[in-house]
Amino acid sequence: MSKNTSAVKKLSRNLWWSWDTDAKELFKNLSPLLWERVNHNPVELLRHISTDELEARCECEFGSRITQVKQRFEEYMADTNTWATNHAPELVANPVAYFSAEFGIHESLRIYSGGLGILSGDHIKSASDLGLNFVGITLFYKEGYFRQYLNHDGWQLEDYPLQYPESLPIEKVTTKDGKDLIIEVTIAQSTVYAQAWSLKVGRATLYLLDTNIPANESHYREICSRVYGGDQNMRINQEILLGIGGVKLLEALHLEPAVYHMNEGHSAFLTLELLRKEIAKGLKFEKACEKVKEQCVFTTHTPVPAGHDRFSRDMMHYTFDKYVTQCGIDFEQLMKLGAEDPQNTSGLFTMTVLSLRLSRSANGVSKLHGEVSRDMWKHLYGTDDPKQVPIGHITNGIHTKSWSSGFTDRFWKSHAENIENLFSSRESAEKALSKVSDIDLWCLRYRLKRNLIDFISRYLSNQLYHQHQFTPYKPEDSSRSVKSSLSPDVLTIGFARRFATYKRAPMIFQDIDRLNAIINNPVMPVQLIFAGKAHPHDDAGKEYIRQIVELSRRPQFLGKVIFLENYNLGVAKRLVSGVDVWLNNPVRPMEASGTSGQKTVLHGGLNLSIMDGWWCEAYNGTNGWSIGSGEESDNYDEQYRKDAARLYEVLENQLIPTFYERNEHNVPVRWLKNVRNAIASIAPVYNTDRMVKEYTLRYYLKEPRV
Repeated sequence: MSKNTSAVKKLSRNLWWSWDTDAKELFKNLSPLLWERVNHNPVELLRHISTDELEARCECEFGSRITQVKQRFEEYMADTNTWATNHAPELVANPVAYFSAEFGIHESLRIYSGGLGILSGDHIKSASDLGLNFVGITLFYKEGYFRQYLNHDGWQLEDYPLQYPESLPIEKVTTKDGKDLIIEVTIAQSTVYAQAWSLKVGRATLYLLDTNIPANESHYREICSRVYGGDQNMRINQEILLGIGGVKLLEALHLEPAVYHMNEGHSAFLTLELLRKEIAKGLKFEKACEKVKEQCVFTTHTPVPAGHDRFSRDMMHYTFDKYVTQCGIDFEQLMKLGAEDPQNTSGLFTMTVLSLRLSRSANGVSKLHGEVSRDMWKHLYGTDDPKQVPIGHITNGIHTKSWSSGFTDRFWKSHAENIENLFSSRESAEKALSKVSDIDLWCLRYRLKRNLIDFISRYLSNQLYHQHQFTPYKPEDSSRSVKSSLSPDVLTIGFARRFATYKRAPMIFQDIDRLNAIINNPVMPVQLIFAGKAHPHDDAGKEYIRQIVELSRRPQFLGKVIFLENYNLGVAKRLVSGVDVWLNNPVRPMEASGTSGQKTVLHGGLNLSIMDGWWCEAYNGTNGWSIGSGEESDNYDEQYRKDAARLYEVLENQLIPTFYERNEHNVPVRWLKNVRNAIASIAPVYNTDRMVKEYTLRYYLKEPRV
């Protein structure tokens, strides 16, 4: 095998390629058609290309490009002068162990469902870029999260295609003698065995636990089948494997974390395994709890009480009866750790409560969410004053290089040394922007919108093909032959996210006649693009999808309102780069942070949002638009109507006129001024490099430095 061929195969085994434009395009250019068919998975791509073809093309066609990408990758991996080396050397010597039930690293690895996973994926990438010794812990879901398709009526159905390890850039974790490394966890009266896979994410490593092995009883093999799949029994089993199994895996790997970071409460059982280890050293229960607290930090993402995982006393007793004996504690002590009222252990065991009780620090994911969390959990701390509750906040961000498309990446690189420098501060962003003319920015927007529209045209054809596969075809059903009439000249608004009902996806359709006048304005038209999945058990969310699909088929909206099936990371990257405006209209304050609006800014898009999550901090009056000023009401229907009315007012009186206001060169100068303000004020702040630095200095280090 030639050096170039070997280099290409090596690159395919590390997800670093997924945030390097040249590496991505190298794989894509081997076969653009195959690249789309394999969902941008270079490992699977190379399985479909013969050795002879690969050898020949790597030598004559791609030789110099491979050399350049390989050199950049090797320099990245070998760099010892990183931010972590200079600011947190103790976190280079010992790893940060980051536990999350999902990781959205790339669309080809379906171990994520939504925002929590995307945040985890961006977190691990920035940890790698900054040089932290960082290991992630999650599960290998053989069926992943579902593939969405819609039936004739627009109702969401789910399909679960298998993920095969040989088609993914993962490696079996083995012992020194080459045998599979197997860990054991106790669930109820059974011993459950798990193997592990490793995935390289730049300098970081993600470990994925997997119970699908012959040693297990059949029902335990299914623990890792689906992301958030099954009933409460399946959920508690997954969380035991993630938390307790994750700690055991790290011990088997002889890794001694400097800190354990629980990203949401799903992994909180890790504290019980740490507690067991401390008690085994001879410590009493209370002292052991203090030792565990010294090792753990916790991030909560859920701003409503109903969203936190809770298990009944009976389920806890059945599942943990044997394990608590192994721990050296009694069942009542266990229940007190997760009871909202420790004097009453007859109720539910709450994973967030366990996390808060056994962590040295805790945080929400935006300033507003921190406030909501302090108020929500103040009773745990025996106070009526939320200000006395020790829950802080670190506002979420995005991994800039992952979300800048190839064209956008090259555009900014032509105006700055690199994308890290461009968005490292407001000053550097403004310096780069000063070199960009309005014509340049407007050209960027047209190019990205054309890319999106062409993508949607291809995607819709494939979408209709899948509809024909899964549901009966009626020749008289005109909706089957819908083609996009999207135009790059028209203001394009995007709404794509998990279809939880609190996100209120259909809000813009509240007044059909008014929306019709907006979309079909002969001088200032608008087009809408929707995408998103509802949880398989969320019929209300599915009904929202059905409503939007039905409305998109009405004559006045046909081809101008589009719903894209099977939303995933790949579709998201296209949408955030191509739309002019990102719409966000949740029920305040139920959006803990949100990050999708941050992603569109990189591409010259603007945000239109309820004053919730990160937007409360970022909005300055000229870098996007707000829907209202942060009003809240206990009357859901009344608030819905008011917010919808405010949305229409902003569109009709501010946003749309600004977009269509042009100078003599047909350039929207005032609109682009907002774009410049958005890039300069948002991109340098709302990124995961800043976020991970904050976690490091405030929470990961035993002695905080800020």
